Amino acid sequence: MADKQRIGKVTTRAGDSGNSKLATGRTVAKHAPIFQAIGAVDELNSHVGMLVSTTDLQSAQLKQIQQDLFDIGAVLAMEGEFNAPSAAHLESEVNTLNAALPPLTEFVLPGGGVPAAQSHICRTVCRRAETMLWALIHMTDGEAPEAYVTSAQYLNRLSDYFFVLARSLTASAEEQWQGPNRG
Repeated sequence: MADKQRIGKVTTRAGDSGNSKLATGRTVAKHAPIFQAIGAVDELNSHVGMLVSTTDLQSAQLKQIQQDLFDIGAVLAMEGEFNAPSAAHLESEVNTLNAALPPLTEFVLPGGGVPAAQSHICRTVCRRAETMLWALIHMTDGEAPEAYVTSAQYLNRLSDYFFVLARSLTASAEEQWQGPNRG
């Protein structure tokens, strides 16, 4: 059986007019909220790839997350006609990682070495992607596909995962916010 060729030509010029097609065939302006959400999820996936390249810890989990993010991209490109990933494995991983960490007494300053800092970047990009997806959901006046909501919930859990992962990857003592009265 021959391999199916999914992408035959990268440069198509089809988007040169400021519009692009979703996988459903519907033409949408490139600046539309759905493409903003797809772009944020794609950007997050690239940052996760950078995190994978900075550490061998958690690589199987991170590669699964990358697969899940492509699934979310498919949910959006197919306008809800694709199964959204489950966040159950993320919740379990967050609980496991968090159990080994000291309790938080204040907000954590992003940093702690390259892998930890990259995990913080993933966290913040993930929050933006989630926000964009919720904005898209709310624009539908209650008509959003359930897969959109499930994807947004996944992104919410994923940002928690990246926060706890960053804390677990911190190479030295965590720097914490000193608050507005630090004088």
